Amino acid sequence: MKSLLKKLSSPKKTMPLHERLLDEEQLMRQVAAIFALLSNLYGSDKLVLKAGKLEALKLMRSEVLEERVLALQRIVFEDPTIDNVPHRRNLTQILNEIEEEIADLIARRTVEEKIEKKIAERMQQRHEEYLKEIKIQILQESSGPDNPHTLKKLADLERLDKINLSKSALETLKPTHLNEVVGQERAVTALLAKIASPFPQHVILYGPPGVGKTTVARLVLEEAKKLPFTPFKDEAPFVEVDGTTLRWDPREVTNPLLGSVHDPIYQGARRDLAEGGVPEPKLGLVTDAHGGVLFLDEIGEMDPMLINKLLKVLEDKRVMFDSAYYDPNDANVPKYIKKLFSEGAPADFILITATTRDPSEISPAIRSRCAEVFFEPLDQQDIQEIVSNAAARLKVKVGSEIPGLISEYTIEGRKAAGILADAYGLALYRNKEQELEANQIEISKADLLEVVQVSRLSPYITVRGSDRSEIGKIFGLGVMGFVGSVLEIESVCFPAMEKGKGKLRFNETAGSMTKDSVFNAASVVRLVTGLDLGDYDVHVNVVGGGKIDGPSAGVAITLAIISCLTNRPIPQNIAVTGEVSIQGKIKAVGGVFEKIYGARQAGMSKVFVPGENEKDIPAGLNDIEAIPVETIQEIVESALKAV
Repeated sequence: MKSLLKKLSSPKKTMPLHERLLDEEQLMRQVAAIFALLSNLYGSDKLVLKAGKLEALKLMRSEVLEERVLALQRIVFEDPTIDNVPHRRNLTQILNEIEEEIADLIARRTVEEKIEKKIAERMQQRHEEYLKEIKIQILQESSGPDNPHTLKKLADLERLDKINLSKSALETLKPTHLNEVVGQERAVTALLAKIASPFPQHVILYGPPGVGKTTVARLVLEEAKKLPFTPFKDEAPFVEVDGTTLRWDPREVTNPLLGSVHDPIYQGARRDLAEGGVPEPKLGLVTDAHGGVLFLDEIGEMDPMLINKLLKVLEDKRVMFDSAYYDPNDANVPKYIKKLFSEGAPADFILITATTRDPSEISPAIRSRCAEVFFEPLDQQDIQEIVSNAAARLKVKVGSEIPGLISEYTIEGRKAAGILADAYGLALYRNKEQELEANQIEISKADLLEVVQVSRLSPYITVRGSDRSEIGKIFGLGVMGFVGSVLEIESVCFPAMEKGKGKLRFNETAGSMTKDSVFNAASVVRLVTGLDLGDYDVHVNVVGGGKIDGPSAGVAITLAIISCLTNRPIPQNIAVTGEVSIQGKIKAVGGVFEKIYGARQAGMSKVFVPGENEKDIPAGLNDIEAIPVETIQEIVESALKAV
């Protein structure tokens, strides 16, 4: 700005008239430029006011150059006492002084503006910090014990919540629709009939582990929500809890299932309630499940007393609370606490429980209030289908022999999916350097065998039927849990060293019931064959020492002894079950459904069952023939006549 003003000035010289006129015109322009600068600097209105206060307004509007310069002197130097009109020859010097003063003024103003800007920024920063402190103070007052340290921990937890590696393989492989559930068509239909109804029932699900009880229960609720005639709303919850992890205190200090009351002194009710001596009810899972389904897994592991309390809730559809500290007339008690103590908490839900135990081991009280659905063990075809479906979800290629190979090591759908996931991980690691996509990975037989060896897996089925026949050897059937199994029973017979003094031996590790079955068989053998076992040394053995719980091996032991005494071979593709009476009748036994399943798994073509169990034979058997028989003579003729 100073250089601009200097350019407008010209040096003072003695010059001709026309040059002096030019010089005067230049001075007039310089003075006009200075006034324009002052007008921009102060503003037009403020410049006029300033000139009026300094008695320079009239001079500023004068046509005389010297008077206008005098006006500039008074305005710039802010001195109304300057009276001497400058001489023409001094105008250039005076204008230079005025320019210097204006330059200083502009410099000061620029510095002041910068300082004022910094001050404003600093004040804004301080204001924001102050507001932040006020907000933190308000939050601390409203949130109780929180402080910067605890808030930092909260922020750390929230940051950790945002970190997700991936879903587990089992979550990815879990069915998402009922039509994806394999091998449980009858159980799914039965459960749908009991839940997707205008009057849904409480249900107990029985079955071996890993067959989809929890998954089916969740999917059945989702299906029920879609139907207009069921009471379940779209927001109906599915609350899942494991009975083995439920812990409660008989003093009702804590009860996560049903809810409890936190007394203000011993259990630490909320601070504002504790200060007033007000107990605080804590709602349980039964209230969380209100309007939906409470899925209680492994109910057979629960405390019987807790089960009885749960039954009371099922009847009342409410949870009642009580406390010696509660005073209904206390004005400090919030309305919601009064409502909970006076009316209880709502708990109208459908209970679906699951167990791997036998029904006889479940509380009769809860069985009487629940419908019962039995999930079937999975056979090899089911496992193979599950493996194929899981491979499709993983978008991975598997060899044709992989599903069949996995089905030899497990009968659990969850375990089969886990084995496949392990082999998939091994295949990924093997191809890590090739950076292949998932659909380009192929699980080989070598990958699967590596998983089998590392996991120390053993074939689930160790006994298999065959087309050959053997003397003194037959397959019996047993049940463990909800899964049938095949027992190898063999017998050898030798003429006694001394007639009438033969010995009868058996492996007692098979259980006391085996001893009774062997002695019964001795009488039946004499009844059927006319031979006296006292003339023979007979040894009966249950291969592997498997424990037989019950008399159902009687028929198998009798047939094994008859086979070795009469030297008649028994086909090795049949299996038998049933209790044999000393009159040669075949009596009913339990677990026929499961035993037929075990025979199918072992590749048997026929299974003989007591005639009294004919109603227990499942329909739709196309890979095994179930033959009901009434007497031991009938089964001897059917089993031994073909060879």
